[in-house]
Amino acid sequence: MRADAPAIALEQVAKRYGKVEAVRDVSFTLPQGVLAALVGHNGAGKTTLMKMMLGLARPTAGRMLVLGRDPSAGGIEARRQLGCLPENVTFNAALTGREMIRFFARLKGESTKAADGLLERVGLGAAAGRRIGTYSKGMRQRLGLAQALLGSPRLLLLDEPTTGLDPEVRQGFWSILAEFVARGTTVLLSSHALEELEGKAERVIILDRGRVVADGAMDELRRLARLPVRIRVRLAAGASRDWLPSDAVVLQDRDACEVEMACAPEEKMDLLRRVAAEGRATDLDLLPPTLDELYAHFLQGRSDLEARP
Repeated sequence: MRADAPAIALEQVAKRYGKVEAVRDVSFTLPQGVLAALVGHNGAGKTTLMKMMLGLARPTAGRMLVLGRDPSAGGIEARRQLGCLPENVTFNAALTGREMIRFFARLKGESTKAADGLLERVGLGAAAGRRIGTYSKGMRQRLGLAQALLGSPRLLLLDEPTTGLDPEVRQGFWSILAEFVARGTTVLLSSHALEELEGKAERVIILDRGRVVADGAMDELRRLARLPVRIRVRLAAGASRDWLPSDAVVLQDRDACEVEMACAPEEKMDLLRRVAAEGRATDLDLLPPTLDELYAHFLQGRSDLEARP
């Protein structure tokens, strides 16, 4: 596979189960060394796409290449370059965490030392000798992440990977992924936790009913959506409010006044200059549209289009 070749390339991919179209006309490419997110409601097609990328299901139509190969063609070498974490992680409850990860290491031709090191990385070193049946959901999720990372894969496919993880472990999880991306690994993950994707996912692909309704970096999605930008300002005690727009919302009105104003993206700089000119602002926050808001916007856009006669 060439260094400049995409890690994933989909061209008009569709998947039908009887009369149900799980995936419809999906096209996108992901370069090597990026972290991208698939987001969408349950049934949007995220898991079906990942199954096809893993070679567990064949597309009904279209063309798909994963690490330069047709995933349905199989091949041991291709699979060794791929790490996967399914949404529902299931392991043999009678085995210990160490026995399980070493079993997967042997399948991938990795050393037991590397396997044990990954258990330490995901915070399971102290529990390595315990049977998996005693693990919590979060611990099983961390064990699943450790097996996905075996062999320094060139592509990671992670389905709802942070489910069941506490905040501290989640932070470590994102740090590990950042390290792998920096080395050139491509990460594609699906998630309902849209808030935590901000600042981490370089690319967001929004699915709805099997179709891609938006695709791009956060800045690109914001430009496409053209949702209002919110500006939150704290005014000094006694400051005049005469200059505030009529639709400004007062969030706090005690010794100091905190207000929130919304404006179109192209009016942002004019409003900021106006705030500065009044001279009584003691603090200011600029709040661009969140991924939650963008997600709702693009899904609403799809619903509006489909509702038209």
